Amino acid sequence: MTTSEHPEPVPNNVVNLDVQSPGIDVEVTDLSEADQLRLRLQAVEQERDKLLTQIGKDKPLHPYQVELLKLQRHLEAEQRPMIVLFEGRDASGKGGTIRRVIRYMNEKRARVVALGKPTDQQRTQWYFQRYVQHFPTGGEIVLFDRSWYNRAMVEPVLGFCTKDEYRDFLRGVVGFEKDLVRQGTILVKMYFSVDKETQAKRFARRRSDPLRQWKLSEVDLQAQEFWDDFTEMKHRMLERTSTSSAPWTIIRSNSKPKARLNAMKVILNTVDYADRSRDLDFATDPEIVLSGAEELSRMDRERDLLGRPRH
Repeated sequence: MTTSEHPEPVPNNVVNLDVQSPGIDVEVTDLSEADQLRLRLQAVEQERDKLLTQIGKDKPLHPYQVELLKLQRHLEAEQRPMIVLFEGRDASGKGGTIRRVIRYMNEKRARVVALGKPTDQQRTQWYFQRYVQHFPTGGEIVLFDRSWYNRAMVEPVLGFCTKDEYRDFLRGVVGFEKDLVRQGTILVKMYFSVDKETQAKRFARRRSDPLRQWKLSEVDLQAQEFWDDFTEMKHRMLERTSTSSAPWTIIRSNSKPKARLNAMKVILNTVDYADRSRDLDFATDPEIVLSGAEELSRMDRERDLLGRPRH
């Protein structure tokens, strides 16, 4: 059992913090050896301070990370598989939340799946096939960092699929998920929602921070340009695929700490697991967590205010 005072070592299947271990590269060609050493020590101290600051920000999460371990043990005892989908716009905080959810979990029974673009062979297969091969067995948790819902938003907006492929996906996904849940898989679908200004600020930080530049992709660079198109596809996705058996939960993620905490609560509230703490507050913040229906209503009100047609 881990506590906030004595955390367990970080398993090999996750990156511990947003700021990864630095490859410090200081230009020291024209300096004395003493000055070179001093600069390198300063760089190390700066990274240490960043890490300590992040650890302090994560402290409120520790009791819920303990609960996630209880949830994991419960699933293993009951031999129930669990899938958690993390969807949302680029720079909406999905990756940082995933790392904190899985940080202390038993890596033998918990996996993160983040698939790249499909191969030519995979393009000829049933669309869901490359995702299904990563599905959990009884007692396992799989967290998808983006999922089959790529076909609901990114692919149609950026022209990576045809209109027929998009329509086929919307016709098939509801039945696919209904069967998945009916056969015993616990399915949690979370959409991380960030506003346009916050996304732009996070992109700017990625450009300027050498430790975050790897996060900036070609798709990211088009996210602001196609903002309204992604919004329209999000509306259609929620309208067509948020069902009673597999509902969407919206996580408003302008504040990353609040989004991370509330996402953990959403996952924990999905299962009535054994030995749940009676001292913790598991209620989600209604300003942060919305149902798919609530988000659709909000989006429709916003459209009306802007004088835009709903469809």
